[in-house]
Amino acid sequence: MTTQAQSIDATIVQERTFASLCTCFGALALVMACVGLYATMAYAVTRRTSEIGIRMALGAERRRIVWMVLREMLALAAVGLAIGFTAVWETTKFLESFLFGLKPNDPLALAAAVAILIACAILAGYAPAWRAARIDPMVALRHE
Repeated sequence: MTTQAQSIDATIVQERTFASLCTCFGALALVMACVGLYATMAYAVTRRTSEIGIRMALGAERRRIVWMVLREMLALAAVGLAIGFTAVWETTKFLESFLFGLKPNDPLALAAAVAILIACAILAGYAPAWRAARIDPMVALRHE
């Protein structure tokens, strides 16, 4: 003898496993995207060390340097979100059978996804931006 809840749980165990795996792979993809964005911006900051040093020597404030790097990161994120959003909009018709309790183009879910991705982009870009703002102008100009 089993309860009705146990019977229902036994019939949808495959769907729950699939949903759990999709969640884990989605989280892994988000972490990989953050690491990739961090690496891209860290490389860009390293390449532009002399430029940032000149800006600092000419009187640029640290917060403006941080904003410059974060603005570049947000531009990358905006391009990625635009491409991703159009891909999602077109493929949700095919994934409709996997969405339980959601409409194919649920505005709240899409807005939450965009907010999470922007927050991750800012988080990934803040460390290189902070490092760029801490560049000593004399050291940066000596390396040139």
